[in-house]
Amino acid sequence: MKKVFISVTNDLVSDQRVHKLASSLQNASFEITLIGRRLKNSKKLSSRPYKTKRMRLLFNTGPLFYFEYNFRLFFFLIFSNTDILLSNDLDTLPANYLVSLLKKNKLVYDSHEYFTEVPELIGRKTKKYIWELIERNILPRLKFSYTVCESIADIYNKKYNIDMKVVRNIPKCKEKKTILEDKERKKNIILYQGAVNIGRGIEHLIRAMHYINNAEFWIIGDGDELEKLKKMVDDEELKGKVIFFGKIPFEQLSEYTRQAKVGISLEENIGLNYYYALPNKLFDYIHAGIPVLGSDLPEISAIINKYDIGLISNSHDKEHLAGLIKKMITNEELRKNWKPNLEIASQELCWENEEKVLLSLFEN
Repeated sequence: MKKVFISVTNDLVSDQRVHKLASSLQNASFEITLIGRRLKNSKKLSSRPYKTKRMRLLFNTGPLFYFEYNFRLFFFLIFSNTDILLSNDLDTLPANYLVSLLKKNKLVYDSHEYFTEVPELIGRKTKKYIWELIERNILPRLKFSYTVCESIADIYNKKYNIDMKVVRNIPKCKEKKTILEDKERKKNIILYQGAVNIGRGIEHLIRAMHYINNAEFWIIGDGDELEKLKKMVDDEELKGKVIFFGKIPFEQLSEYTRQAKVGISLEENIGLNYYYALPNKLFDYIHAGIPVLGSDLPEISAIINKYDIGLISNSHDKEHLAGLIKKMITNEELRKNWKPNLEIASQELCWENEEKVLLSLFEN
């Protein structure tokens, strides 16, 4: 049985994509070890069908974190008995690449985003230069790689003359929960789930809540902007209308998602990573049977328009967003039209289809 070591920089609690990858490979007779890190506030991991290891680090942010993580990861991998290394995102790639050279292991790269174009690197020339240096010195040498959407794959393929595949982060159809009818949803819940970081459009929706009555805005997730947004809610006197749930294990997340009336994916056009984003939450909303209010960005709007499952906003103005949300909640004709379309989309957009690409790559 081939041994695969998968590495990420998060604490594994809410990373659905990596769990699906690990589970699919485990079911395909690979022996999996998933490596992440343990934070002070990390929740206990649920039982997994594969091995896990979470490292405690001295540094959890900034350059010292990335250096320490890759240093620790390198020594863990170099003394481990493994056949294949699966590196998730650019921040785990240095250690994996060095180990693959020294031990002659096969290396697979999973790019969750256009890393060097994330908003956190915009305007930070030195940091951006370092990550670009890592990227352009390693990616052209990789034989096996994949990413989350066609747009990002096309960029990497043209830039580095590689054959990067696409494996989207889509829920499993066989794990789909029963979709609630509108009459079963006791509240008008507007939902954001995912990383609470800059450029996700959350603050615009918070301000829009001044113009939306008889509704709650649920924010599920954690990130750099969380405390700032909590203060904003206090300052705007919106407690009770905007509710923070923090990070929820992915095994429990769908129970929250399916209660919503509208899911939002309002990423802003700040950098190519967000411009070409195809967020995980978009597919979670679809599988929960809830229509989506999305940004007018290529990948997001393509899914919403193809299946006719929501509305597109070309503005983040608070009153404009409030108008669209109220329409999505109250317009029965629209909701009646979206319901069967969401069902069709959820049947076509399945992890069972995506994992065929993954397993084909690993079988090679």
